[in-house]
Amino acid sequence: MNIYVCIKQVPDTETKIKLNADNSGIDTTGIKWIMSPYDEFAVEESLRLRDKNPGSTVTVLSAGPARVVETIRTALAMGADQAIHVELPETADNNMVAKALSGALKKEAKVDIVFTGKEAIDDGASQVSQLTAEYFGMPYVTVVLGAEYSATQVKCRREVEGGAIEVVVASYPVLIAAQKGLNEPRYASLPNIMKAKKKEVKCLKMADVGVTEADQKIRYKNYQLPPPKQAGKKIVGDPATQAKELARLLHEEAKVI
Repeated sequence: MNIYVCIKQVPDTETKIKLNADNSGIDTTGIKWIMSPYDEFAVEESLRLRDKNPGSTVTVLSAGPARVVETIRTALAMGADQAIHVELPETADNNMVAKALSGALKKEAKVDIVFTGKEAIDDGASQVSQLTAEYFGMPYVTVVLGAEYSATQVKCRREVEGGAIEVVVASYPVLIAAQKGLNEPRYASLPNIMKAKKKEVKCLKMADVGVTEADQKIRYKNYQLPPPKQAGKKIVGDPATQAKELARLLHEEAKVI
């Protein structure tokens, strides 16, 4: 099988975000970048499927500025066989990314299955997987919790509202967007980390995948950080005094009672 997995590089959740000088975006200086956690489930699922199908290969794709190659190598260290980086500007939106990824997939000789995460943790838009599938012209199944693979199709269990599970059967080629719980992602071993540094990452430009600046539909301006949290108040005294003062504050200042 020809297995592909699309990943996104995102800021670590513990990174302190700062804005750039004109508030048109975030200041990327000093940010710790990681693979979006939902994409880790996608990588793991692709590796498990490859291992059950001798002769299969896993190719990891990512679209973005040059720095995303570092995260691509994380996927290679987990066990992916080869990689493709589509170079896009820092400001690329979901539409441009999806069109770039689909363009890269179309250049491949044969695509059987594509894995992605259900969403990226930086914008939470949940758009790229569906858009990529639409641009490529393949069916897709999102928020997948389980999958059974046969020679010609895959049966997926996915979450729907109300805690119910929906079962969807799709023929190859198909895109599957992974939800937490699909599997338990592996850690990269030290030997694989060293091997990943030597693996070639194929680089494609925008023109190579049929993408232009006109494919960016959204542009941001005037970013604003959330207001700082107000300092808390400590109430002192015996329990009766504390309870009385708390009731007063809730009534007179917070105005919730």
